[in-house]
Amino acid sequence: MTPALETRRLILRPLALEDAEQVQHIFPQWTIVQHLNAIVPWPYPPDGVLTYYRDLAMPAIASNNEWHWTLRLKLAPEIIVGAIGLMRTLDPAVPMHNRGFWLDPTHHNQGLMTEAVIAANEYWFDVLGYPILSTGKATANIASRRISEKTGMRLVSTGESNYVCGRLPSENWEITREEWHTWRATHLRTDKTASKSQEIPSPGDAAHDSGHGGHR
Repeated sequence: MTPALETRRLILRPLALEDAEQVQHIFPQWTIVQHLNAIVPWPYPPDGVLTYYRDLAMPAIASNNEWHWTLRLKLAPEIIVGAIGLMRTLDPAVPMHNRGFWLDPTHHNQGLMTEAVIAANEYWFDVLGYPILSTGKATANIASRRISEKTGMRLVSTGESNYVCGRLPSENWEITREEWHTWRATHLRTDKTASKSQEIPSPGDAAHDSGHGGHR
């Protein structure tokens, strides 16, 4: 069962089917979807979120292959402002991105997604125990690149990938468990629980990883 996580300003609440209606009103924005994987349909269908949650995300969660959270401000916990998800690699011979996220543009440039990424990374390494986390993104997705840089990831390869907006240069980023622990020791002030770890505040977060945290 996916647990709730917290950061200084956010609640990461486990994904639920009833979240679909609210997310359907937020997610279909070009600013959010343009750099997501081309498997995301565009124009986005009116039942797109419900279909994805019901047919893909929830079964993957039940099988312990994926872990998804909606993001909510502690000051307004009933309002969804974004999502983040973790996906384990099922076949080592088939490269797969392990994390994706998106954030409502009205909440960009406040450092919120960095907080969510830190909480998700800690869950990936310290609770699930995986040795490496990989993500991918369009090179043009500068906001996502900055989050990867700020949280200790390394650029390991470049290429081209298909996104909602078309075929673009792409990047693959990684961080090992050991690298994460080293980064955390020098960048975070840690309380008693991992979910309470706090980054030294930094502005400039936005947007989305191509794995899209709840929409692939």
